[in-house]
Amino acid sequence: MWSKNRKPIGYPIFIFLAVILLATGLIFCSEYTISITKAPPAEAVQVPETPTNVMLGPDTIQNIVKQTSPAVVKIETEVQARDAYDPFLGDPFFRDFFGDLFRSQPEIRNGLGSGFLISADGYIVTNDHVVSGASRIKVYLSSEKEPYEAKLIGSDTQLDLAVLKIDAGNSLPYLLFGDTNKLEVGSWVIAIGNPYGLDHTVTVGVISAKGRPVTIQDTEYKDLLQTDASINPGNSGGPLIDLSGKVIGINTAINAQAQGIGFAIPSSTVTQVLDQLINSGKVIRPWLGVYMQPVTEDLANYFGLEKTEGVLISAIAEGSPAQKAGLQRGDIVLEYNKKKVNDPDTLKDEVLKTKIGEKVVLLLFRNGNTQYIPITVEEGK
Repeated sequence: MWSKNRKPIGYPIFIFLAVILLATGLIFCSEYTISITKAPPAEAVQVPETPTNVMLGPDTIQNIVKQTSPAVVKIETEVQARDAYDPFLGDPFFRDFFGDLFRSQPEIRNGLGSGFLISADGYIVTNDHVVSGASRIKVYLSSEKEPYEAKLIGSDTQLDLAVLKIDAGNSLPYLLFGDTNKLEVGSWVIAIGNPYGLDHTVTVGVISAKGRPVTIQDTEYKDLLQTDASINPGNSGGPLIDLSGKVIGINTAINAQAQGIGFAIPSSTVTQVLDQLINSGKVIRPWLGVYMQPVTEDLANYFGLEKTEGVLISAIAEGSPAQKAGLQRGDIVLEYNKKKVNDPDTLKDEVLKTKIGEKVVLLLFRNGNTQYIPITVEEGK
């Protein structure tokens, strides 16, 4: 149908719809152009669930450092050592009568390390090697210039742990321990310490491995954290902190043969023995009193074993639980409380899991026969 002006009746409607479609297209194109030429800001990466639901944003590290660094301390030690040379060593007469006139005076050697407060009343955790043999221990707080005299409360060389105490009131800042078992490889960590005497130096990295066995100065550690956060001399004893601000490790060593690899004692190890160090001054370990060696194929043939299994007892300590139970040199331990034993480390680990005073049963191979022998585990000497 046509109107008098010879135009379709639906023409205004067609024009109206065309205008709407054109406007919509312009808006869509405009938004699309903006989206590809002006990208939105990147969102902060959320750290996997932590107690404080921390967000890894531009200020995360700074905020954690501000909150935790007041609890990190610098430790200075003095160790007395005499020179090995004694001019009268070969002549007792001159040594007894004139030695004091010529013998060298004690040499004072200074040491440096780090530590951190674990209580408001002044308990401090650090490494044993930081304070070992020290005749004087001084602790510097970040808020004060003058040091405090520290007392050694307890230490353990095998774990490289020590606890100190200073009298500086009951309102000191302190750090809490986190759960190392929940820590994953790749997690961000922060190391705070005093490398080369540079107070409160901060380095950042990730956990690159867990459960690392490392031998440091003839001491074997089986369960260390490995990190690429820089750990330098003077960092020893300082905290390794996660993004919730909790201590998940104690910085203890660097690998001199590799760059960017450091090690820390897991917090799970520290918390297991902390009460013992504070209350007893040492770590109390279960003890059997046996010296062990692995069973080789030659030893198995010599003792008549059908296969290489068990652990050979090479010696027994005087007055030990093993001696009291009747164990003998040459016995081969096949089982410890029904668990098979194939190497000395397995037997050692099983003993360490046993409570002091607990009675266990060993399956032994002796003189071609097997027999069960009960033994009561005692405190190590």
